Amino acid sequence: MSQPDIVLYTANTMNGWKPLIFLHEAEIDYELVPIDFGRKEQKADWYLKLNPNGRIPTIVDRANDDFAVFESGAILWYLAEKYDRFLSHDPRERSETLQWLMFQMGGIGPMMGQAMFFQRIAKPNGDEVPYAIDRYVNESRRLLEVLDTRLAGRDWLVGDALSIADIATYPWARSHFWATVSVEGLGNLQAWFDRLDAMPRVQAALQLPEPRPSAFGEGDTDAAARENAARFR
Repeated sequence: MSQPDIVLYTANTMNGWKPLIFLHEAEIDYELVPIDFGRKEQKADWYLKLNPNGRIPTIVDRANDDFAVFESGAILWYLAEKYDRFLSHDPRERSETLQWLMFQMGGIGPMMGQAMFFQRIAKPNGDEVPYAIDRYVNESRRLLEVLDTRLAGRDWLVGDALSIADIATYPWARSHFWATVSVEGLGNLQAWFDRLDAMPRVQAALQLPEPRPSAFGEGDTDAAARENAARFR
C-alpha cells in the first residue's frame, strides 16, 4: 500500500489543531504522529532536525523529497498551495487571507497564549502576576472584538468560503474559555463559532490526537486545570 504524502507531527493544542482541521476538512489522507510533551519529544534530536524551534506542529511531505515545514501558519499556507484548497486565486483575496492569517499568528495566538499561561500555569503554581493577567486578557478581548467587527455581514473572514484564515483562527478564538476571555456581546463572532462548530470534519479534527474538551469549557474543567498546572511544577 502507498503511504500518504503528509506526515503530521502534532498535539492537542490550539496550534496543533490547525493542520488537522485543514486535512480533515479537505479530506486529505495523512499519517498522524502524536508528540508527547510529557516525554519532551518535541525537544528530541530527531524532532529538532525537522523543526529547529522544538514546537508543534510540523509536517513532512514525502512527495516533495521529505520536505519539512514548521510553524502552523506556514504549514497551512503550504498545504493550501499543495492541494489548492482554502486559498483564493484572486490576488486581493489571497492577500487578505495572508493578512488575517498573520493577524492570528502575530496577535490572537501570542496574546491568548500569554493569557492562558499566566492564569493556567503561573498563577496556580504560586507566581500570580495581576498586571500581566489584565494586560493579556484585555488585549485578547480587544482582538476578538476586531474579529467580531470583521465578521459583521459575512460568514467567513475572507471571501465567501472557509479559508486558512478561518482554520488558523478558530482553535484559538474558540478556546476563549481557557484564556478566561469573555465573548459576551460579540454576536458575529459567536455566529462564526456556530458555523464551525456545526462542521463534522472540523469537530472530528479537534478530537485528535486526543480530546481536550476543557479548552472549550466542557467536561471537568477544574480537574483539567489542576492537571495542566501540575505538569509545569
